[in-house]
Amino acid sequence: MSVIDVRRIAGRFSPICRRVATSGALAMVALTGSLTGCLASTQQEVQMGADYAAQINRQLPIVQDPEVNRYINLIGDSIARVADDRSLQWHFYVVNQDEINAFAVPGGYIYVYRGLVERAQNMSQLAGVLGHEIGHVVKRHSMKQMQKAEQANVGTAAICIFAPSVCNSQIGSAAIQLGGAGVFAKFSRDDEAQADEVGVQYTTRAGINPNGIPGMFNILLAERKTNPGAVEVLFASHPMEESRVAATQAQIAKINPAIIQSTTTDSPGFQSFKRRLASLPRVAKMGPPR
Repeated sequence: MSVIDVRRIAGRFSPICRRVATSGALAMVALTGSLTGCLASTQQEVQMGADYAAQINRQLPIVQDPEVNRYINLIGDSIARVADDRSLQWHFYVVNQDEINAFAVPGGYIYVYRGLVERAQNMSQLAGVLGHEIGHVVKRHSMKQMQKAEQANVGTAAICIFAPSVCNSQIGSAAIQLGGAGVFAKFSRDDEAQADEVGVQYTTRAGINPNGIPGMFNILLAERKTNPGAVEVLFASHPMEESRVAATQAQIAKINPAIIQSTTTDSPGFQSFKRRLASLPRVAKMGPPR
């Protein structure tokens, strides 16, 4: 596993925010030290996100199929363009693992696992997941967590804030030496509620039925009852209760019914995307490097 140069990334931050992390004990940079007392600019966030996304893409088995990649970016971009007021360049990936999970990296990098795609019954449910993760990026939740971690003097690798599933996986935990790992990896209930709220707004603006969001929540909650291990990682980073279903349903109920009726719930393109993904070989669960 390669090491991200701490000085190279920390040097991108303004002098007010810069504190170079010098510990070599982390296999991934503990960049929380670069955010003392302030929040990084959009340009700094994008540069940092690109570095971490490159690292994640080397660690996780990303689906390389052109048709799958075209569709996930098509639906993701349709939501991001009505959500993003910072002109980010968005990137959407499908991770070829059976986990039911999704996460976002600051700067516009969204990852959805194969297992979650397979549970989605229609396009609006997958779009709801993407809208929620886009919301985390737009509202800069992970960046604020990094700032919070620094203020608490917690030596948490930034990548574990962005992508706790990488750190929680066998390969991630073996490859990343962490001090205080995952302390701030779990989004707060307020962060989750805000991402849910804007996810409803974004999908509706994109012409997609927002009922896909509570619909996907219900699928995941049912999975937790029948197969709790399958959603353990997702629920660890995204706290979920039945109240989130009720909250999103109440929000949707306030939208003009004519607008909801004009939105799309499913499409042949989504079902073709699912069939294409199902035809691809599965990657064996990755173990720790030897």
